[in-house]
Amino acid sequence: MLSGGCQCGAIRYEVRSAPVGLYVCHCTECRKQSASAFGISVIVPAEALTVTRGSPSTWSRATDRGTGLDCFFCPDCGSRLWHAPDPAKGTVSVKGGSLDTPVDLGDAVHIWTASRLPGVAIPPGARSFPGEPE
Repeated sequence: MLSGGCQCGAIRYEVRSAPVGLYVCHCTECRKQSASAFGISVIVPAEALTVTRGSPSTWSRATDRGTGLDCFFCPDCGSRLWHAPDPAKGTVSVKGGSLDTPVDLGDAVHIWTASRLPGVAIPPGARSFPGEPE
């Protein structure tokens, strides 16, 4: 089980499933939402995520693919918690920085590497894509 929450502690959640994917995203949107060099996305089944405290707010934005992305965050501190990119896929993308226990990025897939910041190294042998993988 994974657990996490926002920076101020108003929102807490649990994920009762193992991750089905792990991405390090170097796109400009992930850099903005994380206020860092990249975003970490831990992909889990949507039905496995349960909010145990508080009520997250939602903000939606368009994606490069022309679909919508629902972004869940704490209304008090603003911490981004997870994204619901495609309801048909049945997964959500938990933001790695919101987890109580950090994830091991050793097996992460690096995406949108064409827009990564200068000096950010991608580990040798890591799977990577210049944009969105198909």
